[in-house]
Amino acid sequence: MTTGSLRRRAVAAAAVMLSGALALSACGGDDPEDAGATSQTSADPSLAAMVPDQIKSDGVIKVGVDASYPPNETVDPATQKIVGWDVELFTAVAAKLGLKAQFENAGFDTIIPGVQSGKYEVGVSSLTDNPEREKVVDFVTYYSAGTAWAAPKGNPKNVDPDNACGLSVGVQQGTVQVDDLNARSKACTDAGKPAIKLVVRKQQTEVNNDLVAGKIDAMAADSPIVGGAAKQTGKLEIIGEVYDTAPYGYAVSKNSGTFKEALQAALKALIADGTYKQILTKAGVESGAITEPVINGAQK
Repeated sequence: MTTGSLRRRAVAAAAVMLSGALALSACGGDDPEDAGATSQTSADPSLAAMVPDQIKSDGVIKVGVDASYPPNETVDPATQKIVGWDVELFTAVAAKLGLKAQFENAGFDTIIPGVQSGKYEVGVSSLTDNPEREKVVDFVTYYSAGTAWAAPKGNPKNVDPDNACGLSVGVQQGTVQVDDLNARSKACTDAGKPAIKLVVRKQQTEVNNDLVAGKIDAMAADSPIVGGAAKQTGKLEIIGEVYDTAPYGYAVSKNSGTFKEALQAALKALIADGTYKQILTKAGVESGAITEPVINGAQK
C-alpha cells in the first residue's frame, strides 16, 4: 500500500501549471453573501490591515471552489447557493479580515491555475497542501484529513480495506484515492488474487449514490466526506481506520504579499475564540481540527 500520500484530488502536473484553459462550471452567483452561511464574526482592524490593498480594495475576496464535495463544499439544491463547513469557515475568515467571501463554482483542476492567474484571490476547495502544489502557490493550512472507507450498513460483503481484492470500490475522478486503489489492486494481482474493480465517477455525490443503491461494495474518499455521507444517508458505515492524513490548505498566489499571513492570523483568531471548533463540530468533522495553522505545511 502507498503511505504518506496526500489527501484530496490529485492534480496532474500539467493541470497545476498555469494555462489558458480556465473553463468554469455554473457559478454560485456574484453576490458576496453567496457563501450559504452568514458569519457573525466581527472584523479585527489589526488583521484587516495585513491584507494587501489590491485584494481588499473591492471589499471582497474572490474564491475558487469546486462545490461537488459534501459536506465540505456543495450546492444547496433549494437555493442553488454554495454551502458547506469549508465555505462557512472561510466566510468567517474573510469577515475577521473585514471582507466578504465571493465564491465561484469551478472545475477542481482549474482552481490552482485560476489562483496563479489572478482570477481567484484564494482557492478554498479541500485542497491538500503538498510539495508539488507548493511549487506554484502558497498554502495556509486549516484542517487535517485522511482517506476513509465506507460500506453499506452491516458491511454485508465484509469489506476490509486492506484486502478488497475482487470487490467493486467507488472513487471520485481525479482524487488521490484513485492512485491508492490502483496500488491496492496491483498488490492483489501481484499476489495472484482478483483485481479491485474501480468504479470512477465524476462527482463524489455519484459515488455516494452508487454505494447507497448497492451498485458498488464500498467507496473510498477523504475522511470528512465519508463521515458526512454516512451521517446524511443513514445507510452507510465507516469501515477500517483513517490513513494517510495530510493538511488541507487555502491556496494563494506566490505574488500575494502578506495575504497568506493575514489568512493565518485570522484562522488563529477564530481558533482562539472558539468559532473554528464550533463550525467544525456543527458539521460533525471536528476530528480533523488543528490547533496551529501554518504556511506551506506540506508533508515532505
